[in-house]
Amino acid sequence: MTRIALDPFVRDLDGESAALRAAGPLAEVELPGGVHVYAVTRHAEARALLTDSRVVKDINVWGAWQRGEIPMDWPLIGLANPGRSMLTVDGADHRRLRALVAQALTVRRVERLREGIEALTNASLEKLAALPADQPVDLKAEFAYPLPMNVISELMGVDAADHPRLKELFEKFFSTQTPPEEVPQMMADLGTLFTKIVDDKRANPGDDLTSALIAASEDGDHLTDEEIVNTLQLIIAAGHETTISLIVNVVEALQTHPEQRKKVLGGEIGWDGVIEETLRWNTPTSHVLIRFATEDIEVGDKILPKGEGLIISFGALGRDEEQYGPTAGEFDATRTPNRHIAFGHGPHVCPGAALSRLEAGIALPALYERFPELDLAVPASELRNKPIVTQNDLYELPVELGCPFGHDA
Repeated sequence: MTRIALDPFVRDLDGESAALRAAGPLAEVELPGGVHVYAVTRHAEARALLTDSRVVKDINVWGAWQRGEIPMDWPLIGLANPGRSMLTVDGADHRRLRALVAQALTVRRVERLREGIEALTNASLEKLAALPADQPVDLKAEFAYPLPMNVISELMGVDAADHPRLKELFEKFFSTQTPPEEVPQMMADLGTLFTKIVDDKRANPGDDLTSALIAASEDGDHLTDEEIVNTLQLIIAAGHETTISLIVNVVEALQTHPEQRKKVLGGEIGWDGVIEETLRWNTPTSHVLIRFATEDIEVGDKILPKGEGLIISFGALGRDEEQYGPTAGEFDATRTPNRHIAFGHGPHVCPGAALSRLEAGIALPALYERFPELDLAVPASELRNKPIVTQNDLYELPVELGCPFGHDA
């Protein structure tokens, strides 16, 4: 089996995903830093592995970890070994930790956030409208980033004053280009910041999920301080990164498919279809790290050996022709059925999926209603991905907003 090295600079994600699919349902890959794992690249096999009890999150099952081959200054160590949370445990412990988060993020409870999300969206649009009309705008920085960060921070009770530091640390956390000598300090700084947030909430509880996690731990759910801190970090990280990329990727998809954009803005294609197709075709999460095989597992005509690491390559399996037919590589907002698994599958499906969909479903129609002439300020071929192998994340999205709706030119 030929090993495929994932590009740490993510210069051609589509080409890389195609190469992974061509390697079969299970591919040998090399992560940045020379770490060898396997990747599942097809939809059906990914669904099966995501519900297979022989695939676990316990890093101690990983042979390379047991042999001391994974250095603590590996740039991706924070994703492979992020500490005890629902991301790293299975079985009863996973159900216990996940239940507390899932209860706060049910579809019904998320829907109660609609009014606040609409207000935040309108405030962001007002700021966009106040920018010089004759200059390109980085839509990611000015619109796609602030909205989900503000929403998840309000949900978790994180002060806006912490946003700049969080942004700085998460940039290093996800990047494959963080110098190894900076990794331990970055991980320590994240832990210090989130411990401070938890300590502040323990002293001054509020109507937020962090306070609820603390209260649950004191009422008999037995969450340790480490579990609370790591759960907070997990929710903040996942709760804004995915939605930022989703909003950015939808805009890019519509601007590069003008016929479909026209039908969307004309009401012929619904926004739900646009969002779901973008999640499939240009998924926000390119790879999820890492799960581990407790025994040899058949994957198609190949074997995932016992003790090996497994990543879920959502960027590859989202365009699997065996699942989506010969048009799998095309963006089609009318595609039905569209049973993608961009938010995961089975017991480990992302509990924040409903929130991400709601944010995108509010922000995107409002953006195009306010700026119907919005267009890319550079050719799509010039848009560059950040060096993050787990996230499909652009450096920036330069656009020309055009005249706001209702503005006298």
